[in-house]
Amino acid sequence: MQLSVLTSISSVLVIGCILELLRRQQLREKYAAIWITIGIVVTPIGFFPSLLNGVAHRLGVANGASLVLFCGFLLVLLVCLHLSWEASRLEAETRTLSEDIALVRTQLDQHAAELAELRDRQEQGQPREVRA
Repeated sequence: MQLSVLTSISSVLVIGCILELLRRQQLREKYAAIWITIGIVVTPIGFFPSLLNGVAHRLGVANGASLVLFCGFLLVLLVCLHLSWEASRLEAETRTLSEDIALVRTQLDQHAAELAELRDRQEQGQPREVRA
C-alpha cells in the first residue's frame, strides 16, 4: 500500500474517532475542532502528494516529506505547550478552590463550636447570650 493512501485512510479514521468521542461527550468541542481541522488538511495531502511537493518547493523545503515532518513536530510542540498552559491554569484554579474550601470548613467548625457551646449552656440552664 502506498504511503499516500495510508495517510488518507488514517486521517479519515482519525476524523471518525474524533466524531465518536464527541458523540460520547468524551472530548470537548474546542479540542475536537482542532483535530478535525488537522484531519481535513491531511486527507487531501494523502490523495494528492504532488500538492505537498509543490508547496514544499515554494517554501524552500527539499521535499514534501520534510515539510510534513516539520509540521508534525511543530504540531506536537504546540499541543504540548497548550496542555502545559491548561495544566497550569487548572492547578491555579484547584489551589484557589482548596483555599476557599479551607475557609468554609474553618467557618463551619467555628459555627459548630458556637452551637455546641449554646447547647451546653441551655442544658445547664444558663441564659442565652445575645451576639451583635
